[in-house]
Amino acid sequence: MTVKEIIFFSILLGNAIVSALYLMFGLLYVKRCESKDAAERKKAEAAQEETGTEEKPKNVQKEAETKDKSKSAQEEAAEDEETQEELPMKDGRIVYVMKFVVMLLCPLAGPIFFGVGHLLFRFIFRQDVHLEDVVFSKERVRTNERADEERERNIAPLEEAIAVSDKESLRSLMLNVIRGDVHNSLAAISLALNSPDSETSHYAASVLQDELNDFRGNVQKIWREVEKEEEDQTDCEYYLIPYMNNMLEQKVFTEMEQKNMVKKFAEVGEALYRKAPYRFTSQYYEWICLRLLDIKDFETMEMWCSRAAAQYPEELSSYTCRLKLYFTAQEKEKFFETLDALKQSSIVIDRETLALIRTFS
Repeated sequence: MTVKEIIFFSILLGNAIVSALYLMFGLLYVKRCESKDAAERKKAEAAQEETGTEEKPKNVQKEAETKDKSKSAQEEAAEDEETQEELPMKDGRIVYVMKFVVMLLCPLAGPIFFGVGHLLFRFIFRQDVHLEDVVFSKERVRTNERADEERERNIAPLEEAIAVSDKESLRSLMLNVIRGDVHNSLAAISLALNSPDSETSHYAASVLQDELNDFRGNVQKIWREVEKEEEDQTDCEYYLIPYMNNMLEQKVFTEMEQKNMVKKFAEVGEALYRKAPYRFTSQYYEWICLRLLDIKDFETMEMWCSRAAAQYPEELSSYTCRLKLYFTAQEKEKFFETLDALKQSSIVIDRETLALIRTFS
């Protein structure tokens, strides 16, 4: 063998030895970190058990009630902690194995690269962390941002903004409305469709089209999930009822589509009532009754009013829904019977209902 070959093979042999030693010490270091973390974890668990046995609960009944609820949360938190502790160790092993492979495939260059990089990080780029000015506190801090005075001065009711003859002012007001949360302002935005300014009406049409398309798609998607649900599953219905009511009460659909959507809304309520009537609140009954009143479906509304009166006989909404139904349907006898029953009950009456009673008394 020539001198060059001897030098070449010695470099390869030395590189393999260095790589193997690097991998071995790296895996030993990871193993030591694992054992150290396991020992600290056992100490923490033992300390928690000791403090738990020494401190007696003040209220045993409350602890028994919250025990089942907190058990699942503690199990999930423990699983998250275990996964978070296992991941760095797995990543450490992977890093050492990858560096070992690179050092084998790149003799002499690989070890020099990693060695120089480690030295540069150790002595040049590494900086000590100063925690003197860092405060770890669980107190919540409320940040007060400065108000946008110019924008606040330009805020006005959209109904008044549409009547403005200045196109630039109308467009700026419309843009301010669009930039905010438009979910509860669609009824006002729909008024801008009849604006003489084409750009303003275009803004309103684009916003309405996007919101209505999203609503249609979401309702169809969630309704398919309702059809796939088991008899004891009601999460989709519980979500759909307030979601659909928020859109339908603004009356931004065409007359035909509004009727179809309200019927779908009643079907969602029927699904929830069939599966879990105990989850049906008086507010849900009122929403469904008022939406059916909008499309003048008196027969279906009367059925829901009867259900509300049977389940919540001492709720004001159970009486007001029937009063609105009988008044709109012009059923005087039933209207005054319900009104007399409300006056004789012990229900707290709001201003609107009180004015109604004074008017018809």
